[in-house]
Amino acid sequence: MRTVIAASGLSLGMLAAVPAHADINGTINATITLTAGCIINGQNYDDGSANVNFGTLAFGSQNTLFTQVDAQVLSGAAGFTVQCSNGVTPTLSFNAGQNDGSGAGVGVHAMVNQAAPGQFVTYNLYSDAARNAVIPVGGDIVLPSDGSVQTVNVYGRAFGEPGLTPGSYADIVTVVLEL
Repeated sequence: MRTVIAASGLSLGMLAAVPAHADINGTINATITLTAGCIINGQNYDDGSANVNFGTLAFGSQNTLFTQVDAQVLSGAAGFTVQCSNGVTPTLSFNAGQNDGSGAGVGVHAMVNQAAPGQFVTYNLYSDAARNAVIPVGGDIVLPSDGSVQTVNVYGRAFGEPGLTPGSYADIVTVVLEL
């Protein structure tokens, strides 16, 4: 019988050594701060970004006796795309080019001959395909504030003038997307 009592005593000692079960509860704090931003031609930009490529206005190859030629600002196969944060009213402002006011043509902007400075081909930007609505220097295009992707179509028309010399002509117009 002693053996049985000793075994029972050992079992009671083991039960007393097991710690009591308790749960420990806590929390995880998750935070995020969101700022306004835009996706332009598939690239994500924060407010204040610089050197964004909105697209290219390529008038192609013409002879020096052309009278006028049309083109469209393209990013890929279509106009450029803009998607901004919901609730933000994005405004595209088309500012001055590098040679505005130069040349004898009827355009507001001017492309300069890269090899023979002093030679200019003037051009205008338009907000419509018929090229009736000139976008003036500082002119704006206001986009919806619903956060959807907008395809922005900007058109151009270059004007020939007497005395142009062969060569590559170029200009850069500054575009600002205001949020």
